[in-house]
Amino acid sequence: MKTITTISILSCLSLPMMFAAPAAADTYPERPISALISFGAGGNTDVGARILFPGVERELGVPLNIINRPGGGGWVGWTQLLNSPSDGYTLGYINTPNLITGYLDPQYRRNVDLDDFEFIANHVTDYGVISINKNETRFSNIDELVEYAQSNILTASTTGANGDDHIAMLKMNRHYDTQFVPVHTTGTAEQRAAIQGGHVDVNFSNVGDTNMAHRNGDLNIIAIMAPERSAFIPDVPTLEELGYSGVISWSARGIAAPKGIDPAQRELLEAAFVRGMQDPEHMAKMEEMGLMVDIRTGEAYREMLEEEEESVRALEGLLGW
Repeated sequence: MKTITTISILSCLSLPMMFAAPAAADTYPERPISALISFGAGGNTDVGARILFPGVERELGVPLNIINRPGGGGWVGWTQLLNSPSDGYTLGYINTPNLITGYLDPQYRRNVDLDDFEFIANHVTDYGVISINKNETRFSNIDELVEYAQSNILTASTTGANGDDHIAMLKMNRHYDTQFVPVHTTGTAEQRAAIQGGHVDVNFSNVGDTNMAHRNGDLNIIAIMAPERSAFIPDVPTLEELGYSGVISWSARGIAAPKGIDPAQRELLEAAFVRGMQDPEHMAKMEEMGLMVDIRTGEAYREMLEEEEESVRALEGLLGW
């Protein structure tokens, strides 16, 4: 049995890398850097950033000031990031697939794509899970759930339309003729309260959102939508193991800048963020949270995002576009 560990293979390969700051960046940064987070305080993106930033600040020598800009499925913050000067003093977390679905969905008419960002480093890849209420009696495992959902309409909570939870639910409907109907919430706290309170039938979420509740017995994760089991919930099998292929789901969170940042500044930021992510204190706290650090930079990060964009394009019909 394989399990997903806290650091991906790509991040392990990056551990011995040494970064040299170019001479052009000798005076940068000279003042605090703003870091836009497009979701509310206390959410997984916000918490992960607050764990990471002290180590990055030590590398940069200046504060990283978090500014939460929730709303519009993340696009309040991302719009502000895109409209910020490309001077290296405004960065932002980007969350996929929400970023990608937000500019591909034609109803929003956003003239934006990946080329409008400078990607610094991916921080977290958080795989999807399917969970049920701890007192659920109609189904107790994925086989029973799928069989029941093929004959009955079931409500399924997500953290928002066209996000990874919603897409995973639609994939299950397409591949296995289930009848999950989305109940979109405003975030992980409301989503978890919905399943634990019995207000929805099923919960589509992520390891980072749900692993503690599962380990504490507050809900029951019955499958992980990942290529391998997670070290955070090793008792939970993958959908593939259980005979349900074709449904892999994740949410990735990384750091980006507006297009046009000086290459020397981008390289210095990449070095600082990678070192911050590799910091043992950061790694230990992220493990406590059940968040998988997945360091990707340069072409590896870009390729990850391009692959995700292609996967979203393949679902346009399913998403009603």
